[in-house]
Amino acid sequence: MSADLSDVPPELRDAVVATLAATTEDDGHLSVELVDEARIRELNRDYRASDEVTDVLSFPIDGTGPVAGPRELGDVVICPQHTTDLTEATVHGILHLCGYDHETDDGEMLALQRRILDSLEACPSSTPGTPAGEAEEVAGH
Repeated sequence: MSADLSDVPPELRDAVVATLAATTEDDGHLSVELVDEARIRELNRDYRASDEVTDVLSFPIDGTGPVAGPRELGDVVICPQHTTDLTEATVHGILHLCGYDHETDDGEMLALQRRILDSLEACPSSTPGTPAGEAEEVAGH
């Protein structure tokens, strides 16, 4: 894998690596940022026209097709105060960067998310959070 994870908090890198390994996207730069409720509400309002706090938003940049030069997978923004599981929110957001969409597929994204989370729970080097239900809808803009 040659993904650039320099803009991912160290405690979330295992989740990002596991998610990218489970998809066809294993090259490029991405960022994961932890923000407060005011900031995620602002982003949700500006990009999704939803004036409320959410747990995770994803902003794909290059998409999944070929690109000239280094790939920019995009940004995931997570509000720790509004999620019960940072690992799950991270996996969910990265899957959206990789082109998955639980609103339009037949359950593939959430099934893959569960497999990734299960693999992280089985791995002693990872630090998954408390299991939670489905993460909230994620922006793809």
